[in-house]
Amino acid sequence: MSQILCRRLILSVFTVFAFFVCSARVQATEISGTISTTLTIYNDSELVGDVKCMVAGNPCIDFGASGIKLRLNGFTITEDIAGCTPATSSQDGIDVGDVVSLHDVAILGPGLVQKFGGFGIGIFGSSKVRVEGVTASDNCFSGIILVGSMDSDIERNVFVRNSRGSEGAPCGGT
Repeated sequence: MSQILCRRLILSVFTVFAFFVCSARVQATEISGTISTTLTIYNDSELVGDVKCMVAGNPCIDFGASGIKLRLNGFTITEDIAGCTPATSSQDGIDVGDVVSLHDVAILGPGLVQKFGGFGIGIFGSSKVRVEGVTASDNCFSGIILVGSMDSDIERNVFVRNSRGSEGAPCGGT
C-alpha cells in the first residue's frame, strides 16, 4: 500500500513541476535600434530603447494580429525626414489595420512618435483600439488618424506641431 502512495506522490510532484516549467510567461518581443523595413508585430511587443526608422514609403511598425499590445516604455520612435512632401505621405510611424481589419490592440505610452512623413499613428478599419499616454510630434500629417475605425479609446495623449505638410488639409492632432 505504501508503494502505491509513494508513486502517486512522485507523480504529483512531477506534475506540479511540469506545470511551473511549461507555463512560464511568454516574453514580449523587444524592439530598439534601427528599423530599415517595416516591422510587423504578431505578439505583445515593447520598446527597450529608442528606435530610428529608415523605412521608405511604408510604416515603421505595423500590427499584424489582433489582441496584442505595443508598449513604448518611455522611448522614442523617429524617422526624421528632411521635409514634408507628397512623396513622404505614406511613411507612418505605427499603423494598425492598414492591410486587414484588427481588433483589441493597444499602443501604450509613455513614449514619443515623431518626425514621420505621414501620420504618427494610423488606425485603419479596426475596432477596439486603445492608444494611451503617447506623444506624437512634428509629423507631416496628423499625430493620429482614425479611418473607418470604431469603438476605440484614444485618451491621455499629446499631439503637438503635427501637420507640417498638410498644405491646408484638416490635419493636426487627431
